[in-house]
Amino acid sequence: MGHGRYIAPPKGEYQVNAGETLNLQFVVLPGESRDIDVSIDLVGPGAQAHIKALYLCKADEKVNFRILMHHGAPGCQSTQIINGIAGGSAHVTFHGTIVVAPDAQQTEAYQENHNIVLTEDAKVETKPQLEIYADDVKCSHGATVGQLNEDELFYMRSRGVPQDEARTLQMLSFLSPVIPEGREDEIEKAVRSL
Repeated sequence: MGHGRYIAPPKGEYQVNAGETLNLQFVVLPGESRDIDVSIDLVGPGAQAHIKALYLCKADEKVNFRILMHHGAPGCQSTQIINGIAGGSAHVTFHGTIVVAPDAQQTEAYQENHNIVLTEDAKVETKPQLEIYADDVKCSHGATVGQLNEDELFYMRSRGVPQDEARTLQMLSFLSPVIPEGREDEIEKAVRSL
């Protein structure tokens, strides 16, 4: 932290001023290929930006997330949570960068990207990144790529839950932090199609 050469990025697609809050949600359903390229500049003290996204791929979809979150003022907060499930021969990429400028003290920024791969041919690449040029910050990032938890599936099966239903319940639980309010039925239907 606090090392390296700071280069201010060009103005982004979204600019959040002092005391304002930006909330973005993205949903990519089976059969959709998408490039989601978001750049957010938090330019005023106390500005906030929160991104939630989910993707569901079951064939040969291509989904690319590129997110740049630039903290340019003190006391700003941002969160990014991107969860998804890839099956078939889908290819998903996540490139997320949080940049904290030298004057952006007391920044809080969090970035998470969690992925489940259902088939051997599905591919997920994830690259979370932090560039911190201030000293008084709370920042973290993380990424996971894995499969459905076999122990949880076994437990549900041993309690009489059919295998397909157990897989569906596990996937819905995994996605629950990013399912937009009011779209639960639509997402459940899409998960069942996987």
